[in-house]
Amino acid sequence: MQKKDIGLAVLVLVVGAVVALINPRFLSPINLANTANLIGLFGLFSLAEAFVIVTAGIELSVGSVIALLGVIFVDLIVTHDVPWPFAVLVVLALGGVFGLIHGWLITRLNLQPFIVTLCGLLIYRGVARFYTKDGTAGFSFGDDFPVLEWLVSGRTGGVPHSILAFTVVAVIAWFVLHRTVFGRHLYAVGKNAEAARYSGINTKRVIMAAYVICAVLTGLSAIFFAMYTRSIHPASHGNFYELYAIAAAVLGGFSLRGGEGSIFGVVLGVILLQMLQNLVNLLGIPSSLNFAVMGSVILIGVIADTQIARHRDARRQANALARATAPTPQPQQSSNPA
Repeated sequence: MQKKDIGLAVLVLVVGAVVALINPRFLSPINLANTANLIGLFGLFSLAEAFVIVTAGIELSVGSVIALLGVIFVDLIVTHDVPWPFAVLVVLALGGVFGLIHGWLITRLNLQPFIVTLCGLLIYRGVARFYTKDGTAGFSFGDDFPVLEWLVSGRTGGVPHSILAFTVVAVIAWFVLHRTVFGRHLYAVGKNAEAARYSGINTKRVIMAAYVICAVLTGLSAIFFAMYTRSIHPASHGNFYELYAIAAAVLGGFSLRGGEGSIFGVVLGVILLQMLQNLVNLLGIPSSLNFAVMGSVILIGVIADTQIARHRDARRQANALARATAPTPQPQQSSNPA
């Protein structure tokens, strides 16, 4: 575990204790279950964002993709009576296509990730609104999908399935990023893409794979949110979710410059953000301040990341200078007479 992760884990425990002291309802089984459910829901697309940020990229269309794929999923199973397993595959496949498009534009046309995904944010939101004629897509009265609802929205032993899905995805993501060659390539590309290319890494393929993984996980998140909300208004569904994902990743130690971060840190970042939002709700503070909380967290995280990086670089330079100016030890002469 990295030092950043240890510090964040301590911060999560401290914030949890403070919230519990301020309002004991925080530790009630109902509140803990609801908080765990939200951690799972928001954690899925936060993990998705981490795969892109580690390559020094950015994905700003997360919320719009959740809205578009959500209305498509609802429309397929409600209006067109498509079997839900097939609808799930369609949504995940569409997510993969969106990721391929983003990766291709970034790697083949050399467009900036910020521009590509910002355009995606606008395009997908507009398509979602056009698809539903700016109406609300949802489940009509009497629509019943017991197996799907149990898998996505159900609970086992009081534990929401969303947090179980988040845990499984987090474990797989941890293994991919920290224990595979592909994961090392992701970090290498984010640290220095030019050096990675000269070392034999297919940087374009790695970046495209990162955006595909991100979009597929976002598609999975769209299904969970569709079943959680039961209705989707495309003009507002998923708004600012990309900011939440970036905040969680930055809190988890993922540098916006790329090449740094850990999955465990993202998990802790998601937990911390949900604790803060839960504190806002328990104190009766207007929910609109949630955006102010997220913005403040992103700003503090970026400032801390910049200062830590500056301190680390200065220490490396000082160590290198000390080694360069250190006197060369002279060989000892023998004291034995000739």
